[in-house]
Formats: sequence, C-alpha cells, structure tokens
Amino acid sequence: MSDSENILIVADSEHDSNMLYAVGLFVPDPFIYFRCDGLCHIVLNDLEIDRARKNARHCRVLSYTQCVDKLRHRVKRPGLAAVINMVLREKRLRKIFVPANFPHGLARELRNYKIKVRVKKGGVFPQREFKRADEVKKISAALMMAEVGLAEGIQALKTAKIGRDRKLTYHGVPMTSEKLRAIIDIAIIQAGGLASHTIVAGGRQACDPHEQGHGALRAHEPIILDVFPRSQKTGYFGDITRTVVKGRASEAVCRLYDTVQRGQEIAFEKIVSNVRAADIHKAVQSFFETQGYKTGKKNGRMQGFFHGTGHGLGMEIHEAPRISLASQDVLQTGHVVTIEPGLYYPPIGGVRLEDVVTVGPNGARNLTKFEKILEV
Repeated sequence: MSDSENILIVADSEHDSNMLYAVGLFVPDPFIYFRCDGLCHIVLNDLEIDRARKNARHCRVLSYTQCVDKLRHRVKRPGLAAVINMVLREKRLRKIFVPANFPHGLARELRNYKIKVRVKKGGVFPQREFKRADEVKKISAALMMAEVGLAEGIQALKTAKIGRDRKLTYHGVPMTSEKLRAIIDIAIIQAGGLASHTIVAGGRQACDPHEQGHGALRAHEPIILDVFPRSQKTGYFGDITRTVVKGRASEAVCRLYDTVQRGQEIAFEKIVSNVRAADIHKAVQSFFETQGYKTGKKNGRMQGFFHGTGHGLGMEIHEAPRISLASQDVLQTGHVVTIEPGLYYPPIGGVRLEDVVTVGPNGARNLTKFEKILEV
C-alpha cells in the first residue's frame, strides 16, 4: 500500500496493533488517526495532547475537544462520527480506507454523512509483515525478556525437590504450574515485559498445545514452558518454548525430544527467501512420520504433530506469514517467524521447541540464544 492512500483508524493503541504501528505511542482510549496525502493526523483528548506532540512528532496532533466545540453550533451532540466527518471534509475527503476490524456501527454513521468507507484488502499497513532493522532489535529485546523469565523458571525447577508420588516441592511448598508461572512472569515484569497466559504444562496436560497448565508438577515427565511476553516500552513480542524434565527422562521422552529438535533443524535448513511456507511444514511433518510419529485422532483426541510449524511475530503474537499445511504464504527477506514443531502423545507427554528467526536471501538467522537441555 502506498503512503499516498488515505486511511482512517479509530482504536486505542494499547490493543490495536495497527494504531500502535501508526503512531508509536500507547494510548489506552480509542482515538482518531487518519492519513491524507501521505501526512498523518491524530485527534486526541486534551489529556494526551502534550505527550503525543512529544512522542508522535510525525503526526499533526488535533484536539478532540476543540473539534467538538466547532461543531456545537450545528450538531446537537457531536460524537466521533461528526468529528471524523468534519476533519475529513476539511481535507476534502469523501472516501477513506479502513482496516478490517473497523467498528461497523461507526462505519454506518460515516456513510450517513455520505463518506465512502472501504475496507482495505491486504490491510492498511501491509509493510508490517516485513520487519525493519530497528523492529528486529525490538523483537530481540522482547525475546531477551522471555529468556530471562524462562531462565528463572528453569532455575526454580533445578532447585525444586522430588517428593512423594514424584510431586515437586519448592522451598517447602508444592511446585505447581501456577507457582512456576508466577516465577516466570515476575521475572519478565522486572525485565520490562508483560507476560500473559504463560504456558507451564506437564505430563498429559502438555498434549494440549494451548493448555496453560494447572496443579502439581511432577518429576521424570516433560514440562512445556512457552513464554511470549510483550515489551512494555515498544509493544513488540518475544516468543520462546522449551521442554524440560526435572529428574530423569524416559527413553520414549528422550527419543521424542530428539525427533522434535531434529524437526526444528530441518525447518531452519529449509528457510530461505521465496520458499513456500507450506513446504517447510510438509518437510517437518514428513520427517516425523518417517520416525514413526503419526498424526491423527486416537481415543477421541488428536496426537502427533497437529499444529503449524510457525508464525510471524511482531506487534502481535501471531502475525503473517503462517507456516502450516494450509498456508499460501511465501517467506521473504524481512520476515520474522517462529519455528515451533511439537509432538504430543498422552502416554508419553508433549514436547515442543520454539525459536525466532529472521528470513534472509541466503537462509535464516536465529535470534534466540537460549540453550536446549532436556533434563534439569
């Protein structure tokens, strides 16, 4: 999308990644952003104006209060739609492109003002898919926060004692998924990140890839630690997964772990600019099957490798491109993606390993520095 196309976003930048990308400023309440002839404008409450003028210098900052005051003589109760109509008409705009998540009710109100509202196919900022060097640094910084949390979690497991029924204790109290998650999340907060829904899942729980984990953790069985914090400063995400065993891993778990690790290496080897994402996934899946690890439903639940190999990472935890069997994406230089194959069999447990890589013309560069060790 060229910068000359006129776009409108109405959202808060705490939760809307397009808005944060547009202004580079965290604002907790919805506000107006529009781009006209390549120039950016934001309409904000007076509470935010001084901060915006300091931190969003590429935007012209307008006062929402002043806009409302201008309208009072001709509009009984001027709201968002009336203000947007006024500022767009001042720019002689009668047609505007919006993101797919633009509020439907607001779009209807704008159409009542005879403004043509069109959803932009491919997104209002398609360039977000390709990360600049400064964005890669921000992702790497968030990834370091994830690694700090993971290191604290693994250290806690190393310190934990093995009690009756293989249950772990930590400083004399039960070591649960909830307790270990808190240890990881607190470390991330201290490093400048925010963790949400960190996964600490052991045993059969780990066979559901998005199960957060609950209850007692046990020795001698795999525990999946999946950590994906957001930087409080930049809004970019890091993402890392390791699988560990406190104590001794069984032969079946060791073989599962080695197979997943080799599957990840195969994906690394396949990554290069212009490769089809689906081909990477197929290569990993095919390798797993040659090792005897079939994917399918057994006893009413899925087992094997039944999720994608990876996804884009940036201001959202899941962005384009997707690396999966159904993906139509082609990896290109500038993509930043996770590589996270996994195998899940309830009688054994689950194993998943995840790193973050950048895609270049000659291959992948791994941004993840954290070691891979099964037994702790």
